[in-house]
Amino acid sequence: MKFADLDLPPPLLAALTARGYETATGVQAAVLDPRCAGRDLLVSSQTGSGKTVAFGAALAATLLGHEGSKEGSKEPEKAGAKTVAKSSNGKPIALAIVPTRELALQVREELRWLLHGTGLRLASFTGGTPVSGDLKTLARGVEVVIGTPGRLVDLTRRERLELGELRVVVLDEADEMLDLGFREDLETLLQAAPTERRTLLLSATLPPEIRALARRYQRDALPIDPRKLAGEGQGPERGAHDDITHRAHLIAGGDRIAAVVNVLRAADGGRAIVFCTTREGVSEMHAKLVARGFSATAISGDRAQAERDRALEQLRRGDAQVLVATNVAARGIHLPDVDLIVHADLPLNADSLIHRSGRTGRAGRKGTAVVIATAGERRKAERLLAAAHVTAPWTPAPSGASIQAAARARLADEIVGDASDAEGEPPAASVSDGEIGEVLGRLEAKLTPEQIIRRLLARELKRLPGGEALHAVELPRERAGDHRGDRGAPPRARGELSRDAVTFRVNLGGKDNADPRWLLPLICRRGDVTRRDVGAIRIGPQETLFEIAADAAHDFELAARERDPRALHVSIERAEGSPAPSRRGPPHAQKTGGYSPKAGGYPPKAGGYPAKAGGYPAKAGGYPAKTGGYPSKTGGHLPKAGGYPPKASGFAPKGAAHPPKGSSHSAKGPSGGEGRYQGKRKPPK
Repeated sequence: MKFADLDLPPPLLAALTARGYETATGVQAAVLDPRCAGRDLLVSSQTGSGKTVAFGAALAATLLGHEGSKEGSKEPEKAGAKTVAKSSNGKPIALAIVPTRELALQVREELRWLLHGTGLRLASFTGGTPVSGDLKTLARGVEVVIGTPGRLVDLTRRERLELGELRVVVLDEADEMLDLGFREDLETLLQAAPTERRTLLLSATLPPEIRALARRYQRDALPIDPRKLAGEGQGPERGAHDDITHRAHLIAGGDRIAAVVNVLRAADGGRAIVFCTTREGVSEMHAKLVARGFSATAISGDRAQAERDRALEQLRRGDAQVLVATNVAARGIHLPDVDLIVHADLPLNADSLIHRSGRTGRAGRKGTAVVIATAGERRKAERLLAAAHVTAPWTPAPSGASIQAAARARLADEIVGDASDAEGEPPAASVSDGEIGEVLGRLEAKLTPEQIIRRLLARELKRLPGGEALHAVELPRERAGDHRGDRGAPPRARGELSRDAVTFRVNLGGKDNADPRWLLPLICRRGDVTRRDVGAIRIGPQETLFEIAADAAHDFELAARERDPRALHVSIERAEGSPAPSRRGPPHAQKTGGYSPKAGGYPPKAGGYPAKAGGYPAKAGGYPAKTGGYPSKTGGHLPKAGGYPPKASGFAPKGAAHPPKGSSHSAKGPSGGEGRYQGKRKPPK
């Protein structure tokens, strides 16, 4: 839809035309639809879809009294002047709350040109800047306030920012603000604003927390999802961005930095953002990229605001081409023309994946987002991609050979002028024919033309960036009916799993107090499977054998090869030729072949234990034989009160002293073992 077809205030339409905006994006057309005029809106739209212009135009329409009325546009300047005159006391009439300082500055600049002809005064208030400047700005008067929750609450508590006359409140990237822990600040600001205000809530995703916030602080909000309205999305909360191409690279453990280098080399320039999970990861990745010749900069939560600003300015000026950042540090930043997003570490959830990837593919430009994962991370990556409704088949990361081949092809194109002609750019520096002739004459005096060409090419080829060596990885097989990512999938029938199961071994056994209760989680984590893929577990003295379903065994083996930094001593491998266990072990460890008897054993003999050699000395009147023999007692026979301590010569007459408690018998007990267990583990009852 064209902006000219929308009922916009003339100052806004003039500003859009001057900027070259003709066609509205999906979210802009939906928000500016006459049916939305004056209503609270709950907008779900992707990052980079034009939300700022959308809510800026809706905000201006409310403030200028131009909401879906053609009659109001006949005298735009007069109507605008009258509306603005109502805020002559200098108190804010519109508030836009954003999660980060960078986004606040971006929104301020966007709204500045959009609202230029309306006479509305704008200002941004964020943390990391002297509060004295904010107080002076508020004293001069401002109609449209843009800021981060913490600083806005601070100014409100100082009683310098008055919210009693607000007509419009905008929450931009509300899900990000909740993720950053700003719920209490948001509620403080919303409760301080008039209840009859108009509230626009914009978010890339709509988790339950956002919906609860909308129910509490909006009045009959109209939900808007341009992806759903256009039939492009797969649901109201998430959807794949049409302008972003997603790729997934499977790598071997230890190849993460090399894979990132190769991905950046293969992209051949352009602006890129590399995301890492931790501050330490950002520092390491940045250092490695700089050491390899990349013009890179970095931002993370532990860096001062001035350092973050310098890093972003380097990117905007083109002094740096690669930004290495954490999730939090990169939230809300606006960088033009970002061509590539690299997820060097997997994001924590699908929402984070969407926000990270949304740094590219903005304002109609195409972009690429690359996910990098080891075999052990593959299932987690697949679950994240599926939750974000993104399809990305697994491929190997670009190899060093392919990068060098591409670089040689580009060099050939540049020499013949194909690249320059396609770009339409003049040569970087002009060289006169006389200078060329002088050097050529010197060369031809000593070398043949072919030798000249070969030496010059060899010199240029040495300057070309090379790729990193990567370990070969086996790509996963596509399997129909794969339920391993579904945590709620029904369990497999035991017989079905064991029939074709593959047996693996782990170097943990009875010597390590192995128990299925903690072995099962370890197996699932190392092989990236769920418990429904694990069959019988049998624990031996030195190792444990366990079954993995046949359709999961191949991928399990790939993932289990990766060493777990939390348990480097644990090794899992396929048990070739080992017999597959027939059933899953009981809740307690089921040792191979049962518990081996102690030296001499403790097996109860049918009919009781035979009389000791030499017989028992007869009591006065004799000892009556017990029918069926003496029953075996768990843990051995306890001597009767008064004691019958075993002696080499047999039992002593009644009344003899019993050995002191805690002493050990030197002779073998009735079961043939060395007295009692003498501190060793008892067999099960």
